Formats: sequence, structure tokens, C-alpha cells
Amino acid sequence: MQTTRRALLLSGAASAAALALPAFAQNYPTKPIRILVAYPAGGVSDAIARTLGDRLSVQMGQPVVVENKAGAAGIIGMEAVAKAQPDGYTIGFSAISPLVLSPHLQKVPYNPDADLAPVASVFYSPVLLLATPASRAHDFRDLLGGAKDRPGSVRWATSGNGSLGHLMLEQLMAQAKVQMVHIPYKGGGQQLTDALSGQFEILSTNAGPTLTDHIRTGKLRPLAVGAPKRLDSLPMVPTLAELGYPRANMSSLFGVFAPGKTPQRIIDRLNTEVNEALKTPELRNRLLSTDNVPTGGSAQDFAKEIDRESVANAAIIKAVGIKGD
Repeated sequence: MQTTRRALLLSGAASAAALALPAFAQNYPTKPIRILVAYPAGGVSDAIARTLGDRLSVQMGQPVVVENKAGAAGIIGMEAVAKAQPDGYTIGFSAISPLVLSPHLQKVPYNPDADLAPVASVFYSPVLLLATPASRAHDFRDLLGGAKDRPGSVRWATSGNGSLGHLMLEQLMAQAKVQMVHIPYKGGGQQLTDALSGQFEILSTNAGPTLTDHIRTGKLRPLAVGAPKRLDSLPMVPTLAELGYPRANMSSLFGVFAPGKTPQRIIDRLNTEVNEALKTPELRNRLLSTDNVPTGGSAQDFAKEIDRESVANAAIIKAVGIKGD
């Protein structure tokens, strides 16, 4: 009898909670929303997140505040999202690397499957491989030739250990049988500043408006691009697949995430709002003008893409023998 009563009480509590959730979610949002960007200010992810935040504020009738939580190739930002209250008022903006790449290289302070909920993909970003003023390379062949002639003399900067650029570097070194030095940063802002002053020879980073300007003025020289096809703005720059390195021919997928236990109704609302924002000329034009490709779609499709990338990256890391921290 006691067991039956306990079961009935638990059942009643669960039913009450289930009835309460729709009412709570239906009123959402009633206060400002924070977007935690997993990278420093100044990069493409920061610029797009702020444009997205402005649109969401207009659409949802509440202020949307963007904060930068940079470090460890996006892990610090995603940890902050994972540990936030699952009420829809703290969400994250990041590449999917902290979920699909970093956990295969090192221990991360969250469960990527349970502690973070995919909300919506926002855009694909090509990864550009660029020579800085410190580099003698005029094209990709020069880069590999210099690395072979002088092992360890080429320094390659990425957004951090366990980042997509890191994986691309390891893939190239393994296939081309060359040795380059990995220089990990916390994100794109300081990385770009140091690139312009020649603190290292090679920079791998996502496409963005500031980067485009530096390429046009000749301060940075594009050697290759990770993308499905050549970029319209750089038609003479080959993809890594064309150069014979298809496994290193990667691009970054960015999106919005919520804490893992966020109610589904709030996930659905946020997904709808992000997709609406992606239809606006302001956001679409900002993405397309810098060779970034708007995506969007359902939260379920975003989750499936994340799962697919995680499985693929695990296989690549095992094959190449990359070791994390």
C-alpha cells in the first residue's frame, strides 16, 4: 500500500510538472536573454552573434545581451551554457567543435550529449589558410616545401587545441609528412592581430569581413580554403580537396545551443525565432558578403548533423593519431 501511494504521489507530481511547463514556456520570454559567445570579440562568430541578437530582440520583444566567454577552443563558453539555468534566458553561440571534436581529444567539463541542447544551426563558415608577413610562401606548394626543408620552422596558429584548424593541421602534417608547430589561441581576435604583425607564418581561421579587408590590401595571402568549392570572392584560391587533401577540406558549422534540460517548448520557440532571423536581409547579407553560408532548419536536424560530425571526427582522430591535452 505504501509503495502504491508513493507511486501515485510521484505520478501526480510528474503530471503537475508536465502541466506547469507549457504555461511557463508559453509566456517566454519575460526578461532579457543572454547569448554567450564561445569566442573573443572581433571574430566572425562575435559579429554574427551580435547581429542575430539584435534581430531576436526585435522579434521577441526583450533585450538580448551578447557576452563573450572565450577560451579552450570554445570549451569555456559551452561549459558556461551547460551549467546555466535551463530556462531559455542563457543560450550559447558556438561552432560545433566543442561538442564533436574537443571531447575526443581531451576531458571536457560537460557531457556533450546530455548537458547541451542544439537549438538551430546558423551558418557554415569556410576555413581560410593564410600566409602572414612572416611567411615566404606564395602558394600552398611553397608552404609544404618550406616545412619539409626546415622542419619546425613553420608556425601555424589556430583558435585552440581541439579546434577544427588544429584537426586540419594534423591531417595535413600526417598526409604530407611534414612537421609544423601548432600555436593555439583563444579565438580569432588576438590571433588575427598577431598574424598581421608576423608573430607566426600561417593562420587558419573562418571567413569574415575584417579578414576579407586584410586579404584585399595584401596584408594576408590566401593559400587554400576548406570549403565545398572555391569562394566567389577568391576564385584563384584552391580548396584543400583540389590540392589533394580532401580529409583536411573542412568548414565550420556554427549554431545556437541551450542548457540540456531546457523545456522543448522553449527550444522550439528559439528555433523558430532563429530561423526567422535568418530570413532577414540584414543577417543574410552580412553572412553572404563574407563567404559564410546561412543554414537554419530544425533542432532535430541540427542534432543529427552534430552526431554525424562527432562520429566522423572520432574516426579521423584515431586514424591520424592526434593526441589532446
